Amino acid sequence: MPKKLVILLVNTDPERSIELGAPLFQAAAAASMDYAVDVICAGASGALMKKGVADGIFIKPESGRTVGDFIRMSHKAGARFLMCASTFELYSFTEADLIPECDGVTAVTEYVAEMLDDECRILTY
Repeated sequence: MPKKLVILLVNTDPERSIELGAPLFQAAAAASMDYAVDVICAGASGALMKKGVADGIFIKPESGRTVGDFIRMSHKAGARFLMCASTFELYSFTEADLIPECDGVTAVTEYVAEMLDDECRILTY
């Protein structure tokens, strides 16, 4: 039985905020079910790992909850948030730019190898 879930945010654009609710809520749900959960931000979604960005995006404006709130909820449940190293370099980020919930930067070879493990399932967005 799988023990890990990787949610790869690679085609999700923060400018289309409606796309962010489901994967972040799924991360929180899986983590609360005691699965190991990694949310990997690559491409445009990498911007979410920069301080202030996710807190300025509302999934549903009238709810008053931001993408940052969903990230914090998922992180508190146990999900790890990782940023693709290539994306980190693309944005010219420094470690000081990253939100506290970002658990680090990971090379594509590291997370692809992990996703190929039989005990891992992958959701891509």
